[in-house]
Amino acid sequence: MRSQDWEILKLLFENKNITKTAQSMYLSQPALTNRIQQIEKEFGTKIINRGRRGVHFTPQGEYLAKSAEEMVRKLQEIKENLSNMDNNVVGTIKFGVSSYFTKYKLPKLLRLFKNQYPNVEFQVSTGWSRDMFNALYKKDVHIAFVRGDYHWQGQKQLLFEEQLCIASKSEVNVEELPNLPRIDYKTDNLLKSLVDNWWSENYSKPPMVTMEVDQVDTCKEMVANGLGYAIMPGMILNGMEGIQKINLTVQDGLPLIRKTWMFYHDESLELKVIQAFVSFIKSLNIEDTL
Repeated sequence: MRSQDWEILKLLFENKNITKTAQSMYLSQPALTNRIQQIEKEFGTKIINRGRRGVHFTPQGEYLAKSAEEMVRKLQEIKENLSNMDNNVVGTIKFGVSSYFTKYKLPKLLRLFKNQYPNVEFQVSTGWSRDMFNALYKKDVHIAFVRGDYHWQGQKQLLFEEQLCIASKSEVNVEELPNLPRIDYKTDNLLKSLVDNWWSENYSKPPMVTMEVDQVDTCKEMVANGLGYAIMPGMILNGMEGIQKINLTVQDGLPLIRKTWMFYHDESLELKVIQAFVSFIKSLNIEDTL
């Protein structure tokens, strides 16, 4: 078995789709099919059946696929330990990063780190914070950058806080919000709950949502064009001119904030490359640097 074959089994079991798995592995479909046939030949058993609705694993194939996840992790651990034996900071850091942090913070952060440690490589997975948190929990990534307060018992570093605000092209009367057009955008459940709880504490009627868009950047453009107000973290509006902002507070007068964290496992610090990155982050003021 090639090390790549274990990765093929792992991804194919997750995707249940030949095309998607081939794309993830940067292989052609015939090449992927050939590797599967070679695996079946090596183990002397049928691994998958292909149908109209995708790939179905045989009991033997399912056993191999579940073993593949452990094998992939073990192979990665071996590579990391070998790299860790050198005095130089080398190796690959696997990140799970929220989409917002990926777009607005991560590129410069990685560039600054790469300037100090040119032999380090990066693997980055992006998505909703909850998915990145789960990837870290399963040890699919070394470090997760997530937005919101998740219950994490491992190592963590608070990176920055953002106050939530009302954003509008024109001045608004906060008391009149339920009667004004609101623009919502798809976001994670923690932020949605934060906003919903604030709303229920201040108003007895629901908001008048006239638009629900897919991304916060689209929402910003709608607000900038005077099509309604939105509730979002204030940092998202940095650099935008002509937008009125009203910072939100809770009933005791404290600001309504959203936190961004760096999470990682205790044992990850056994790797020099993770030690170096964590120390690098702790030496920065992320909000000012980025």
